[in-house]
Amino acid sequence: MNSYQEKLSILSELIAFARVDYKMKDDEYDFLLSVANLMEVKKSSLDDLLKNKTEISVPRTQTDRIVQFHRLLLMMNIDNEQHKKEIEKLHNIGLWMGLPPSAISQVLEVMHQYPNKAVPPKVLLGIFRAHYN
Repeated sequence: MNSYQEKLSILSELIAFARVDYKMKDDEYDFLLSVANLMEVKKSSLDDLLKNKTEISVPRTQTDRIVQFHRLLLMMNIDNEQHKKEIEKLHNIGLWMGLPPSAISQVLEVMHQYPNKAVPPKVLLGIFRAHYN
């Protein structure tokens, strides 16, 4: 599992992404809290991150990068709204993490085929796997 600092970085990136539209909705906060709980980060630490930024770093492994991209995709779609600014930001984060541009684009296209635009993990992994072969 990731170090505590890596977990804070993951959460910080999700927070920054949730704020792309300059506001954080209750559903987005609840999603952040559930991710924090899964990573065994206390609510008080999450709330501190909301007030104080921490350095965001690229996840170490390709698998961690894909998982983080998936979290960001889920965050973007939690309110059932996709704004151009969010889509561009997600695409740029994927590029920054070193993910294949064609895989990123494909995920952003196929998300519309699923309820709540939540691409199943197996589908997401299959898309990235196909682009790495």
